[in-house]
Amino acid sequence: MKTYISKIAYIFLILIVISACKKEYRNPSGANAEEVLTTAKGMTGVVVGLHKIYIAGRLGVYFNSVSVAGFSTNEILLRNSGNIPELQLFTGGGAVDGTNNILANLWTTSNKIIYDADNVINNAPNLGDKGYASGLIVYASLFKALALGNLSQCWESIPAGIGQNVGFISRVDGFNKAISVIDNAIAVMAATPISSGFMSNLPPGIDIPNTLNALKARYALFAGNYPVALVAANAVDLTKKSTFNFDALTFNPIFEIATSTNNVFQPTDANLGLTGTNVPDLADKRLPFYTAVGANPVVRLAGFGAAINTQIPLYLPGEIILIKAEVYARQAAPDPGNALTELNKVVTKTPTADIYGVGAALPPITGPLTPALLLPLIYKHRCIELYLSGLKLEDMRRFGRPNSERKRNFFPYPFIERDNNTNTPADPAF
Repeated sequence: MKTYISKIAYIFLILIVISACKKEYRNPSGANAEEVLTTAKGMTGVVVGLHKIYIAGRLGVYFNSVSVAGFSTNEILLRNSGNIPELQLFTGGGAVDGTNNILANLWTTSNKIIYDADNVINNAPNLGDKGYASGLIVYASLFKALALGNLSQCWESIPAGIGQNVGFISRVDGFNKAISVIDNAIAVMAATPISSGFMSNLPPGIDIPNTLNALKARYALFAGNYPVALVAANAVDLTKKSTFNFDALTFNPIFEIATSTNNVFQPTDANLGLTGTNVPDLADKRLPFYTAVGANPVVRLAGFGAAINTQIPLYLPGEIILIKAEVYARQAAPDPGNALTELNKVVTKTPTADIYGVGAALPPITGPLTPALLLPLIYKHRCIELYLSGLKLEDMRRFGRPNSERKRNFFPYPFIERDNNTNTPADPAF
């Protein structure tokens, strides 16, 4: 990735994030370049900026990752063909090229997050307050891992770093790199607990320890490292929330851009775009959670895009449970009994038993079942439980779903990269 990303990084950062810090970290005249990476104040602005950039509407990683996966896997349909980047993704195939702004935003913002996070991780140890430094390192690592994971879900290869004509690594190496970043953060946090002073300067909502383990479980599963995925999943406390929070100043991006209008996207249909044996049971209570009845269109978004201040989870309890089910079914010595037990925890879970209200409340699936029979059921319930989470495209590849069920398998590299990096790989055929 070219270093031009970094040249505007801190000016951009100070303009959009300095107001998000607590009072003692506000500076009406703005921070200067010298203090950004040498003071707790400056680095706090950077890590709060990572949070804000990740959820920053059309430019943010979250909205663009959801859009890319949603259009490509038929979770959502386009409401206005005048939105050209969305139209390309909705059409799929060769219509998607390096000019697509959604892909460019996802690529550029993810790489900016990685660059800024690295600067904090490398400079925070110089601070005298080691508890505060620990918080900076861990929080920056969380967003770096998210950025690496999102890049690795969309492209066959990702940049090995940030620099002039940087090389590329495989997407599996990208997932493993995210896991290494998380492992380092966990080790830093264990060696020096995060200070309360640092925590008081963060936007509320994110449970750092549980989120690190949840992301580790997710990316280890994607990388096929099932023992690591199972250990990490078992370390997540499913009674604790971890959310991006929104208010009158910081809007929920799904509601702001899609739910509140008919101009971008809405659910494909009442079945969440699923067909054949994957069509949800009519009694599945997750359907009225994720969708609402409207006039035009009849099926509208609800769920985690229901209102301007609706929280968005960084992971769902159901995701962690289904990771366990999939690991038991796929591990070297499959354990179909435990796989079915974990799957049925999701199938039978009622909305009131889930911290976010996501529950199918269906009868349990009866066994015994072989792994070959369990895996399609796990896939089906991941599609429903994790609707519009940005994870379905990775799931379709992992479960061997046919290309005919999706509109792209991997994405072309944005021209902003190709035009500035001679090492950019060839675009995938589909």
